[in-house]
Amino acid sequence: MNQQLNEKLAVLPAQPGCYLMKDKNGTIIYVGKSKKLRNRVRSYFTGANDKKTQRLVQEIQDFEYIVTTSEVEALILEMNLIKKYDPRYNVLLKDDKSYPYLKITSERHPRLLITRRIKKDKGKYFGPYPNVLAARETKKLLDRLYPLRKCNNPAGRPCLYYHMGQCLACSEKPVSEEKYKEIIQDITSFLHGGHKEIKNDLTAKMHEASDDLNFERAKELRDLIQHIEAVMERQRMTLNDRTDRDIFGYSYDKGWMCIQVFFVRQGKLIERDVSIFPFFDEPDDTFISFIGRFYLHQHHLKPKQLLVPIGTDADLLGELLELNVHTPFRGRKKELVELAMKNAKIALDEKFTLIERNEERTVQAVETLGEALNIETPLRIEAFDNSNIQGADPVSAMVVFTDGRPDKKGYRKYKIRNVEGPDDYETMREVIRRRYTRVLKEKDPLPDLIIVDGGKGQMSAALDVLENELGLDIPLCGLVKDDKHKTSELLYGDPPEVIELSRKSQAFYLVQRVQDEVHRFAISFHRQLRGKNLFRSELDKIPGVGEKRRRLLLTHFRDVNEIKEASLENITKLGVPQDVAQNILAHLNDEEGSETT
Repeated sequence: MNQQLNEKLAVLPAQPGCYLMKDKNGTIIYVGKSKKLRNRVRSYFTGANDKKTQRLVQEIQDFEYIVTTSEVEALILEMNLIKKYDPRYNVLLKDDKSYPYLKITSERHPRLLITRRIKKDKGKYFGPYPNVLAARETKKLLDRLYPLRKCNNPAGRPCLYYHMGQCLACSEKPVSEEKYKEIIQDITSFLHGGHKEIKNDLTAKMHEASDDLNFERAKELRDLIQHIEAVMERQRMTLNDRTDRDIFGYSYDKGWMCIQVFFVRQGKLIERDVSIFPFFDEPDDTFISFIGRFYLHQHHLKPKQLLVPIGTDADLLGELLELNVHTPFRGRKKELVELAMKNAKIALDEKFTLIERNEERTVQAVETLGEALNIETPLRIEAFDNSNIQGADPVSAMVVFTDGRPDKKGYRKYKIRNVEGPDDYETMREVIRRRYTRVLKEKDPLPDLIIVDGGKGQMSAALDVLENELGLDIPLCGLVKDDKHKTSELLYGDPPEVIELSRKSQAFYLVQRVQDEVHRFAISFHRQLRGKNLFRSELDKIPGVGEKRRRLLLTHFRDVNEIKEASLENITKLGVPQDVAQNILAHLNDEEGSETT
């Protein structure tokens, strides 16, 4: 631990607040909150921690803290800071879930929609539906039962749904607001458990149609009744008071936590959700922070009551969410909380092997690679590959791996500007120069390791730019392929030497994945660019085809061969004049003929 950290730890206040951990680049990597900042922050640097927390602590080079007046204020501040900085080790919000809801709009002619965003727009929301198929099936059922607006046609111009009896908005006679209020009330009642009355009514109509020998109508009503049963009566677990509740339970082990949520609507358990993630604070604090973010940042619709396990600070949660938070000690509600806890433990036990295997493939593989290269753990790896065909359309691509996983937001494509002919070394110089000149200018984080797809020549070109032109000291290695185009050797050092990695080690599999991914990304970009240039060069030669018509043809046809095989009528249908269409076909067929002679 450095001297600066020691001095800061000595003067930490014993007050509630938030702390922000920083790495060597000054990047915020973790945000936490505590009732007593002094005790919590010091606990990271003293005593025994699990391996996962040790990994976090090894990266901490500095920290800041913000004192608050209460624990609730600290919890709200923590959520806002996580949302603002998106720290790497605060994984809770990286898998942000937004569940679908059914919504009845507040328009003059209301619509029934599926939405994932809850707004204060006077609309009525129902849900959540963690299973999006359940939301779609329920909407499809309600669309058949209730004729809310399904089109944008003006009044008096009926749509197909109107003729099917499923849309009143475009009827000749204006629909009264009272009629819509009645339909909305029926839908509300249906979703709140009144579907049994609807089913009984449809059953009576089915028997009536059967008695009238209208068997087709009777069959349609029978199918609709069966659909109601399939959609609305899958879940049998109920509470008698028909109150909307969310029931939380959690389990934790080895630095991982599983949280189970039961969604109870109108006393019926309709859906559940499972979240599994690593955590670094006290389990109770992590649980409360999860619930706070669940409602305040992920914008889930709040029920009338939350049920939480014994030992949870219900008063703190209630104050934070402005909601009735209850800890049941007996009866059916306590059984449901215990059931959520039991399900959380089972889910954690079932997935632990997969979690450990994934960590072995990623973070532990990165640590092993760092040890093999004798450098700090390369948590951020940037890899480069070039692609061209005999110097034509040269491109380069960069991929980013963070904690051993692809980070596609960081991927970059480069069209080579200043290199003529197939010169892989100069191409590497240009792309390395462009990439890290921009990184320095914009003060973006530097990688812990750079990998170039190639041997000593590519490495030498890249190192020359990094060290002599930009003054950067970043570890760089090269990946050499065998005659089967598979990863063969990892080169590192000056002069480059082969780094021995077991072919069966996760570190070797990691560099193999990096090389395969950057090669795939570069090749796909090159093919895309080459195809576009080839297509455009053909069209550029044709009189009457300018930028607008060229774009039209590019959008409609897949390639030159498809245009060659198209009829004159197919081309003129796009709005191309007949004489220009004739020129296009004549030119392309002439080109084809000249190529074969």
